[in-house]
Amino acid sequence: MKKQVKIVVYGAEQLCASCVNLPSSKETFEWLGAAISRKYPDQPFDILHVDIFNPPNEEELSKFAKRVVEEDMFYPVVTLEGNVVGEGNPRLKVIYEELEKYGYSSEG
Repeated sequence: MKKQVKIVVYGAEQLCASCVNLPSSKETFEWLGAAISRKYPDQPFDILHVDIFNPPNEEELSKFAKRVVEEDMFYPVVTLEGNVVGEGNPRLKVIYEELEKYGYSSEG
């Protein structure tokens, strides 16, 4: 593996208006962490949930959280190494493809 990646799930306690029948950002965060761990065992990654209405003081995270709100993005918004890889209803296939660009492999 080349690099341990950073995945951030941006969202809020309340669902976005256009995402009523979808899982919450917290549920997506938990589901995504579990799915990636199963697909790429023993290949560590950092995953973080950021509340877009109460972001941490870290400039990069807070700046993107503000962007999600201002641009009315469908959340949860998932970023991988700062690149948006999912919005509203993220697709595992897309996220897996991006992880594999960083050297993650499902073949033990």
